Amino acid sequence: MELTDSQENRIRGVTHWLDMPALIVGKAAAWLIVPMVGALVYEVVSRFGFNQPTMWAYDATFMLYGALFMLGAAYTLGQDSHVRADFLFNVLSPRWQGTIDAVFIVFLFFPAMYFFTMATFDYALTSWQRGERIPTSPMMPIIYPLKTVMPVTGALLLIQGLSELIKSGYTIVTNRHFRARDESLKA
Repeated sequence: MELTDSQENRIRGVTHWLDMPALIVGKAAAWLIVPMVGALVYEVVSRFGFNQPTMWAYDATFMLYGALFMLGAAYTLGQDSHVRADFLFNVLSPRWQGTIDAVFIVFLFFPAMYFFTMATFDYALTSWQRGERIPTSPMMPIIYPLKTVMPVTGALLLIQGLSELIKSGYTIVTNRHFRARDESLKA
């Protein structure tokens, strides 16, 4: 089945706007690697060069990496870069690939991300209400900003999942893989 140019443009416009939050947050979050590496380098030089280890570098590193990993998840989904069994998947026609993607998105991805988002929202809210800190760290840094990243990630993944479902629908209908109107959206 062929779609009209108007239909294709509408689909591309909708997916473009649905892809934008993950794209913006993912590219911004990528910059978290700079302070993370800076903290690690500072710790290594302090510890091994001057025999003066820091108390803060471990906490800073794990919080920055956690935020980087979580905030990059939706971006990675939008780039079709998550792990999959390509050696099995690639032998199928585009229509079958789109069908399998759509089934997994609807019956596995959406329910899992919905429950993840709801559970982590309560988790983060409780952390904010208590002014939670990390008790096992000598610095006792606040942890609620990092816990807030979890429901934000869930929301971004749900939005990106909707975009991926629309793209899968396009693939099912046309038997062609969806290509973004603006290829700059791809990394």
